[in-house]
Amino acid sequence: MATTADFRNGLCIELNGDLFVITEFLHVKPGKGPAFVRTKLKNLRTGRTIDNTFTAGVKIDIARVERRPYQFLYKEGESAYHFMHMETYEQIVIAEDLISNPGLLKEGQGVEVMYHADTDTPLSCELPAYVDLEVTYTEPGVKGDTATNAQKRAVVETGAEVFVPLFIETGEKIKVDTRTNKYSERVK
Repeated sequence: MATTADFRNGLCIELNGDLFVITEFLHVKPGKGPAFVRTKLKNLRTGRTIDNTFTAGVKIDIARVERRPYQFLYKEGESAYHFMHMETYEQIVIAEDLISNPGLLKEGQGVEVMYHADTDTPLSCELPAYVDLEVTYTEPGVKGDTATNAQKRAVVETGAEVFVPLFIETGEKIKVDTRTNKYSERVK
């Protein structure tokens, strides 16, 4: 058992029979009344984010989770993704709904799979914060259209669509933020 004083971003807790990860928290001490903690919790089964308020000092159940390094091997069918453990070479299959951004997943890429330690079941699969991808198709940019932050669609090597600045051409490598699915910078 733990209390609200042990809250930190990334902590996995059990609440109402479900597993949640704390994405944000704020300890509030109003001038009048008891202190409380406002949190944003992400449900690991559904992926939904909810707001919840805890009274300061209340006891909570912490779920034991492990992060294990895996490498993406290939996609089979519509929603079956095959991964290999980086140290034991054990292979697993993960459903598409457990992967944070499956459109940016390319073969050979390293990921972290979060496991529930008690039941040894995968809870989520997280890509690194940024991935380098090659642009396979984009419309040519029009010279002189740089006065504003104009963007155009580009298809990357995984088949996902990303909005990029007008100066990006087909064949260039770009860095994409996997949390927001947005262009970050050009890779040299």
